Amino acid sequence: MTRSIPLAGVVILLAALLAVTYAQTERAGPANPPVTQWGSRATPEGKGEMATLPDGKKVQVRYKGPPFGALAGRDFGQWPTYAYGDTRTFPPVSQVKMPTSQGDPKEGRKLFMDRAKGPCTGCHLIQGDDVWPAGSIGPDLSTYGDRSLPDQFVFNLIYDARLYFPNTSMPPWGTAGIFTAEEVVHIVAFLKTQKGNPPFVLPPEKDLARNPFTRKLEYYFGDNLDPTYNPAVLLAEGAMTLWSKKGPAGKACADCHAGGPETAMKGVATRYPKHVVTYGRILSIEDLLTVHAPETTGMEMLAQSAENLTMTMLIKMQSNGMPVNVDVTSSEAKAAYERGKAQYFKRVGERNHACADCHQNAPGKGADKFLGGRLLGDAENGFTKHFPTWRTNFQVVWDIRKRMQWCMTPLGMNYLAADTPEYADLELYLTSFDNGKPMSVPGIRH
Repeated sequence: MTRSIPLAGVVILLAALLAVTYAQTERAGPANPPVTQWGSRATPEGKGEMATLPDGKKVQVRYKGPPFGALAGRDFGQWPTYAYGDTRTFPPVSQVKMPTSQGDPKEGRKLFMDRAKGPCTGCHLIQGDDVWPAGSIGPDLSTYGDRSLPDQFVFNLIYDARLYFPNTSMPPWGTAGIFTAEEVVHIVAFLKTQKGNPPFVLPPEKDLARNPFTRKLEYYFGDNLDPTYNPAVLLAEGAMTLWSKKGPAGKACADCHAGGPETAMKGVATRYPKHVVTYGRILSIEDLLTVHAPETTGMEMLAQSAENLTMTMLIKMQSNGMPVNVDVTSSEAKAAYERGKAQYFKRVGERNHACADCHQNAPGKGADKFLGGRLLGDAENGFTKHFPTWRTNFQVVWDIRKRMQWCMTPLGMNYLAADTPEYADLELYLTSFDNGKPMSVPGIRH
């Protein structure tokens, strides 16, 4: 005699089988392969999709305001990105014979300081009162000519330094096509003019701020949570209206989260980004809002939208003063952490740079040194706990994802969508350095 199973029982049984299958899939393989099927829920500019201009040229749809606007017409589509499915690689080391043409030191200095090309002064100090702001990531070249190095060697070093230093942070200027061989000849001629009197001795520095090695370190002052100092605080408080606003589904955040954000959201942000089983990937607060808000209220909160950023700040403010505590030990989180770490050290873009080139404190790396006039932070000291952050120079709020998008753009990479899994994994890796440190959102930075 057969017994029929009630419909409800069939549903429960199927759900259980699907759950087991999903769990097995999530843990399939030691590397826990990342999710690749994630349709971006960002603003059009935040997605960074490609558009075709009337003349047939393809360009990325980037943010219109500064600083992105300066690179609006540039397309870096030929260069490798952080995308997990991107199989492109940077061209191998190349060595070319130095042209026999006569180098022009004046033209070489102009190229050295050309902002559209480099500028080389972003990492190196040279002589001249007009050299501002100079950086200190690379060696001081103010007396480089006193070294009397062979021209071919200096040419090779500029054209593709990987020939001598495989792990250098210096872009392969010639191989990337940023400088032509003839232009490098001019730069070589210019560097030969950089001499001291007597050799290796420069006159006293007239402007200590010009010189990154004598420049005074300027730190931010004031309480970033003081609304008279940080406009982002007022924006975050303004999100209370959004918290109580009913969406097309007839519900508001307040309907499901009793006690207001002060109670319902207390401590929540300390655990993000984290792996969310429902979506099978790492999500930040910003990522979660893009899917959770429309599912529960019917209201869109696209990544990089004003609604998403202000709501994120409101939620994170309820954890201010509490220590960051992101999971990096569970199987899913550990796999994402390792992927994020790999992203941190991966070289991408036209300039063949990795995050570590600027934010790792190691010989030849940029952490705690100047890139132009900006002091680069050390990732291992943690710098995610204050995002979203008010950018004083642009008068807008940026979350950490927009910061990532901008970091790569001037280095010659078409950025990924703000809510992509690749950025989420990288954010988890970076946030792990903030574990145990108190949150303070919104931050304020230049």
